[in-house]
Amino acid sequence: MTQAPPPQIRIPASYLRGGTSKGVFFRLQDLPARCQQSGPARDALLLRVVGSPDPYGKQTDGMGGATSSTSKTVILSRSTRPGHDVDYLFGQVAIDQPFVDWSGNCGNLSAAVGPFAIAGGLVDAARIPQEGLCTVRIWQANIGKTIVAHVPMANGQVQESGDFALDGVTFPAAEVQLEFLDPADEGEDGGASPAPGRPKLASAPSGGSEPHAVGSVGALFPTGNVVDTLDVPGVGRFPATLINAGIPTIFLNAADLGYTGRELQGAINGDPAALARFETIRAWGAVKMGLIRDVAEAATRQHTPKIAFVAPPAGYTASSGKAVRAQDIDLLVRALSMGQLHHAMMGTAAVAIGTAAAVPGTLVNLAAGGGTRQSVRFGHPSGTLRVGAEARQADGQWTVTKALMSRSARVLMEGFVRVPAHSF
Repeated sequence: MTQAPPPQIRIPASYLRGGTSKGVFFRLQDLPARCQQSGPARDALLLRVVGSPDPYGKQTDGMGGATSSTSKTVILSRSTRPGHDVDYLFGQVAIDQPFVDWSGNCGNLSAAVGPFAIAGGLVDAARIPQEGLCTVRIWQANIGKTIVAHVPMANGQVQESGDFALDGVTFPAAEVQLEFLDPADEGEDGGASPAPGRPKLASAPSGGSEPHAVGSVGALFPTGNVVDTLDVPGVGRFPATLINAGIPTIFLNAADLGYTGRELQGAINGDPAALARFETIRAWGAVKMGLIRDVAEAATRQHTPKIAFVAPPAGYTASSGKAVRAQDIDLLVRALSMGQLHHAMMGTAAVAIGTAAAVPGTLVNLAAGGGTRQSVRFGHPSGTLRVGAEARQADGQWTVTKALMSRSARVLMEGFVRVPAHSF
């Protein structure tokens, strides 16, 4: 008799939108025991949940949406770290390749961490107000940073409805204010050490995506310069600002690449040669930032660094048809994520934009007109976004103490995901 294949198993999960991203959220305690530790089993489970690797690039047999913004997973647990409520681990799942990139944070989904933690019983009930704002202190385990989320509450429940509009998101919702504290400092343990007696949350994943400690990767400017010359064999030499705030990011001038900064997704994503050039620049920038030792390693570290290009303010029509006026923005920014131009802006890249804008002389600051500033409003493919940062200079070195922005979040589905039992 032919033995029947093993049945599917079901795992408690929720599907949430945070900012302009969507992802599958889990409590660590709800994962199968062998997936409560970092490693191949956990990676295989998340790949199967999202529907990767998919050679068709559609993630039809999973929860992913076949874009970098919708191929995401989050694992949360109560934190034993003093002064924190919840530990947050983010996994960026590749669409057509069998790996999960654990090398950075998702700033957009950070907005959904607080609401999910409150609803999931991961925040002490005594700290949750009936009305007003619930302050959730989040330990971002991938990068060893603290994020503070201010989550609106109504009648003791997370308030999701509201009138806060976010370009790139169709419907308004309640505003979630986020503070990214010391976004350029290395965490006290780099985000890789678990609390004593707890399952390891931060992951040293398979596929070579664990960050390398090469050079001054924790410095705001890893090379020590606000502008470098990035020499990319076979492509060219470009002025570049290499910054580590929110997420490691390479900023270039749009004009140096032959762009205006007003491009929408089709202009970049429909040009394979352009995407290949961006990926080559990104790989050489990662080496210069000390994130990898060899450009070949960039293929298994797609989530970081990001690459973006900037230009002075100019009017354009956003992807929604909304007219963006030059006088309403400080600069133009376009950024790529996982090899594609992002439809709006990654939250962590927005932190990098705000921080770079606050430091005189960076390409971002110069595109915004130069000088000293504590916030900028920039134009992206879907509209505009305002982000603030508090930066200071001491002994010739720039540091940033805090970056601030607002997003929104909403539960889209809650219940269980199902995966074949033999898939992890």
